[in-house]
Amino acid sequence: MAAKVYKPAAEVNLGPDSDEFYISPNVKAPRVAGLLVKIFVWILEMPIIGSMVLYILKKDNLINKLVQDAEIPEPPLFTSTHSWEDIPEQNVCLTKPDLSPPERVQEAVSCLPASLESTLAGSPPSSPKRWTIRDFNRAYSSGEVTPVQVAKRFLAAVKECSGPGLNMAFFISYSPEDIIRQAEESTLRYQRGTPLSAMDGILVAVKDEIDCLPYPTTGGTRWLGRARACAADAAAVAQLRACGAVLAGKTNMHELGAGTSGINPHHGSTRNPHNPGRVSGGSSSGSAAAVCAGLCPVALGVDGGGSVRMPAALCGVVGFKPTAGRLSNAGVLPLNWTPELNLPLLKSSLSIKNIKLAKYAKWFNDSSEDIRSCCDKSLQMLHAHYGWETLDVTIPEIEEMRLAHYVTIGSECTASLAKYLDKLKRSEIGWDVRVALGVYGSFSSRAYLNSQRLRNRQMYFHKEIFKTADVIVSPMTGVTAYKLQDDALKSGELDYINGAALVRYSIAGNFLGLPAITVMEACKKHYKKPEVFYDLLKKD
Repeated sequence: MAAKVYKPAAEVNLGPDSDEFYISPNVKAPRVAGLLVKIFVWILEMPIIGSMVLYILKKDNLINKLVQDAEIPEPPLFTSTHSWEDIPEQNVCLTKPDLSPPERVQEAVSCLPASLESTLAGSPPSSPKRWTIRDFNRAYSSGEVTPVQVAKRFLAAVKECSGPGLNMAFFISYSPEDIIRQAEESTLRYQRGTPLSAMDGILVAVKDEIDCLPYPTTGGTRWLGRARACAADAAAVAQLRACGAVLAGKTNMHELGAGTSGINPHHGSTRNPHNPGRVSGGSSSGSAAAVCAGLCPVALGVDGGGSVRMPAALCGVVGFKPTAGRLSNAGVLPLNWTPELNLPLLKSSLSIKNIKLAKYAKWFNDSSEDIRSCCDKSLQMLHAHYGWETLDVTIPEIEEMRLAHYVTIGSECTASLAKYLDKLKRSEIGWDVRVALGVYGSFSSRAYLNSQRLRNRQMYFHKEIFKTADVIVSPMTGVTAYKLQDDALKSGELDYINGAALVRYSIAGNFLGLPAITVMEACKKHYKKPEVFYDLLKKD
């Protein structure tokens, strides 16, 4: 199979009449779980035969042709950090750098319109009442309910849904004593009229990839919490704690973030609250599912390849990934850095005018019919209500970007964990993750460098598209939540076909460091109350 020869990025036509060929992911790997995945791991870890199998897998799935052996004219680009562009924007200004976390919360609250209730108009009676941070804050401020009461309801709900009857596996660890202590302190502040911020008393769940005292950070494993001590809160957690938030424990995740299903043989597989017989998505599975089930209005996740947005989409909640570097990654696996922060001061509830939405039809339509129909209706609604226009564009080399991101995140994952993995018994790692780590470790330096060349090309393509469009729109996933099969519960599963469909639309946000969000809108009339749902503001 001949390697691809790329022409210079500047010569590629990005218009709707482009002759660029769209490659839909044609993953050649059967789903395996149970005994079959164990046999596959044993073969893969054989010194000679394993290398041959890995070569065939990479060859059949076009990694060699499109990435490793390709000829790419652009130099490598090793970071997705965007240069600061001081472009005047309406109603946007920088926050003061010396503001405390509570002061930043207050500034953010002042950006919101006085009431958001109108946005919920038209929701069907079967829809659950989604209590927001503002709802909890108002209830606390009025004395209608206290943080302690809500915390006790939360703990009762977690105990119920973690039991053998439901076994939802939302959390890896949580401390009732610590949660009640935080809630008692918050309750006293409200009684004295001195809450720290609008976040005071708000339950916030934290993905177990983020340091949060007094818990270990396991990364969804059985061993990482012992190998790597958690000595302090992550930067994001510390800011939430300074605002009075009640840190509600560590949520479940796909082991080492190396999968998209949320199936975890060590801590239980997070089930979808809408249908516990289906996957929640991953890797921030517990965070999305906990919000969906009403256990907390907000949860933290980590998004290296759609890991916040995919489970949010499958669970029917909002998932937001900020611009790379906008938030500090200190205390997160792996560690990173922070730059300057700005917030939009949206003092009016009026919609932003003249928004242009870029749509690449071949890519947009590469999803199941129900997803495609729902997303098309959303674009029609945005045009009907706000006059937003959809522009037809071509985003070249989508599949090439997915493979380049896979090589990049896999290579960096094994590099960051090498000091632990080198001393670890293989038996302590889940079977599916052993396969993932085997593939990651097989990537060559040439494959990694060519991946960064492809990143450079995609940065150019996207910057060109953003010269005429404000947003690139697509579905979030190519498929909806699929069945959670019993044979995967103890071994994990290898399902790269569904995995590729789930990540199909998420890669640019991570590979290029772009902000991205997944929301539900046009099809909310079909949205029903999840089978597993708790109302923490209900009146006793």
